[in-house]
Formats: sequence, structure tokens, C-alpha cells
Amino acid sequence: MARNKNLRESTTNQVLDAIRLGHIESPVPSQSSLAELFSVSRTTIRYIVRELIDKGILSQSGDQYLICRRPTEEDGYTRHLSDKDIETEEFERFFNDAIKNKVIMPGQEFTELELSKRSQCSTTIVREYLIRFSRFNLIENIERGRWKMIRFEKHYAANLFELREMLECHSLSRFMNLPHSDVRWDKAQMLLHRHRELRETVVSEYKAFSELDHMFHGLLLSAADNPFMDHFFGIISVIFHFHYQWDNSDLRTRNMVAIEEHMAVLSKMLSGDDIGAMSELRRHLHTAKRTMENSLIMDSIQS
Repeated sequence: MARNKNLRESTTNQVLDAIRLGHIESPVPSQSSLAELFSVSRTTIRYIVRELIDKGILSQSGDQYLICRRPTEEDGYTRHLSDKDIETEEFERFFNDAIKNKVIMPGQEFTELELSKRSQCSTTIVREYLIRFSRFNLIENIERGRWKMIRFEKHYAANLFELREMLECHSLSRFMNLPHSDVRWDKAQMLLHRHRELRETVVSEYKAFSELDHMFHGLLLSAADNPFMDHFFGIISVIFHFHYQWDNSDLRTRNMVAIEEHMAVLSKMLSGDDIGAMSELRRHLHTAKRTMENSLIMDSIQS
């Protein structure tokens, strides 16, 4: 029951954010569409809709639900996590920051005890996280309690991009053939809107791009409906969103360029231009490939 309560409260917060930011407009999509959009059951959505009606945010008119007022922060729920969940999130942030800030370098060895002391998290939390992370083949367990960060080689990058282009281009083709009623078209529209918002503040908020990048490529791959691609996307997330082994000196500029490239792809998709969308996606992937190759060259020079 507690899990269901947490899911309802978390989803309610997401729905309120979407209404507040204008991603969901009046009349709101059908309950089945909302269930797909937020990846929950229709029962959960029905509960949320009733609650928003009670709060005066929505009203029912026939079969439609209209937005009566803009939600405020007070309409949402405070997030509650178990002590273990909180500690796991704390260590995940610590570990990702250690990679991004080059505290943990390629080829470096470290122990669970060292990370436990530096992160102030228990060794159990550290061990569980490292075991999950090791499936990306970017760290390896040398012996009990001792790990090593694996160096990211150029041939690995070349193979990665070759596979990435094949899968994402295939997924885009599948996406463009989705029926217009598919909720992922709404997600694409919402994502384009969020890119436009970030573009206005990207000079100071450029680090916020990683979340949009994750959402953009995840949305494309979702059209393939293939669990093997989900595993591949996990590897991509670690390498690109944590900027593993990258020279981050021009991160702001890179993210500004990527925002424009994402918007070009999304705009072509939403206008129904299959050929244009594919061309823009290939251009974006080639930009990312050049960026990583240059970064690996810089890394080899500095080494």
C-alpha cells in the first residue's frame, strides 16, 4: 500500500508540473493517454483526476476535463524516501560527481571502504551501487572490495557510435510511423517546449541539459519497443550524461549546440518530415561522435 501511495503522490506532482509549465493544456488528454504519458495505470490516473477536481484545478464537462486554475507548489506532495533510498541517491550523486570532476580517473583503482568514508555512506550501499554500475563495463571488480575504473578506448567509442546510429535511426523510422493518437507525439511536443525554455537560460543553466538529452534519446528508442535497446541506452546514459573521461572545458558550448540540434530533429518529426528528421538526427549523432573523438585525443595527450 505504501508503494501505491508513493506512486500516486509522485505522479500527481508530475501532472501538476506539466499543467503549471503548460505542457498539458485544457482540455487535458484522455485518462488512457495520461496513463501512457506518465507510465502508470488508468486507476492511478483516475485517482489523480478526482483529487485535482477536489482541489479545484480541474473540472469535468461531459467527457472532458478542463483546467480551472494554474497549480501552485502547495498543491503537490512532499517526497518521502526510506533511509536506504536517500543514502543510495546520496552515493549516486557522489560517484557521478567524482567521475565528472575527474576525482576518479580512467585506470584508477579504489576500494569500497575508501568510497564509503569519502561519501559518508555505508559500505553496503556502496557495494550494491558498484555492482549495478559494473554492468556498463566501465568499472571492474579486481578482488573483494576493490574496483578499477576502465579506460575508454577510441575503438570502443567508434563501435559504440556505429551501433548508436543504427539503432537510433531505426527507432526514428519506427517513431515516424506511430499513429497520431500515440501519446509519444505529445511527449515529443512537450520535449520541444522544454528545449525552448532551456535555450533561454542555457548560458547559466547549461548543466541542466543532461536530463533533456536523456529524455530525447530515450523517447526515440522507445519507439523500437525493444528491451535490448533499453540496455544499450543505459550504457549511453553513463558515458554521455556523466561525461566519462571527457574534456569538459567547452561543455557550455557543446550543450548549446546540442539543444539546437535536438530542436531541429523534434521540429522535423512534429511536422511529419521523415527525411528531414533523419537528416537532422544523423547530423546530431555525427556532432556527438566528433566531440567524443576530440575528447579522447585530448585525454591521450594529457596522459
